[in-house]
Amino acid sequence: MVNSKVAAVVLGVLVAACLRCGVTEPAKAGALAAAGEAVAALPDGVQPAPEPRGRAYLFRGALGPIFSRGMDRLTKELQQAGIEADVNEFTICRLVAARAITVYRENPAPIILIGHSMGGYCSVIFSQMLEAENIPVSLVVTIDPAHVTPDVPLNVERFINIFLSKDVLGGGDVKPQPGYRGHYASFDLSEHDEVSHITIDKMDDVHQQLIAKIVQLATTPSKGDGEPVPLRYVVPPNTAIELWDSGTSVVVRQDETLQNIAQLFHVPLWSLTQVNRRADKTRLMQGERIIVPRHLLPLTAMSGASSFPR
Repeated sequence: MVNSKVAAVVLGVLVAACLRCGVTEPAKAGALAAAGEAVAALPDGVQPAPEPRGRAYLFRGALGPIFSRGMDRLTKELQQAGIEADVNEFTICRLVAARAITVYRENPAPIILIGHSMGGYCSVIFSQMLEAENIPVSLVVTIDPAHVTPDVPLNVERFINIFLSKDVLGGGDVKPQPGYRGHYASFDLSEHDEVSHITIDKMDDVHQQLIAKIVQLATTPSKGDGEPVPLRYVVPPNTAIELWDSGTSVVVRQDETLQNIAQLFHVPLWSLTQVNRRADKTRLMQGERIIVPRHLLPLTAMSGASSFPR
């Protein structure tokens, strides 16, 4: 029997991603079928796999035991999904990183780093330490990191920043180093009035999406089809927060519109208009290229006859 906890997470994420985009009924049906296939592909049994799918290191921010409790809850959720995970204070960041280097040398496994506030700063410093040892980092997620957070190092395969640009406690708009070739996506939630620095680490829908990504890491190649395009979004108010991994460039076919492309790739129209800097009624020319946000596995599976690039 498929692990019901993990199955529910993955299915919920994929279905929600489809239903909130306003796609047609046939497209919804295709997405639901693809979601079922993704769930069916998950490991059998309710116990964690003998070999870890990855090791997740989570870090709280300043006064973490009071204000970063979302990191504790996410750690438990990851453990329940079969991921080796622990949570620490950002103040011992370098100590934990040094121990992680030793563990990786003895038994390599994908490394995931997630941090809130100063914990986000720690996650990037941690990545830099691994880079010095030629150790890749599969995924880094910074959640409203401090302004002093450095650029993303080149050994990070996937990077996601979820932040509040107007926040004084966090607000770190973390960018990749020159020459970065990994998957990068930045989500500014400053227009979401319901989110603050002390609640941004506790959003259940974000937790579920992160768990689904991490569960899939062992079977997801870091290099998808085509060159990844960095994504930077200001997420509109009253809009569901969907964490894409990066963008990809697709070729416009005859008579296609942004609305058609949004439906075909199961993404909200605003995600295309914003990243491509086009009005939703803009006339597209056959053969031009449009950036489409993507998930490394689910979107490819859900897009049916479409492929990346096309």
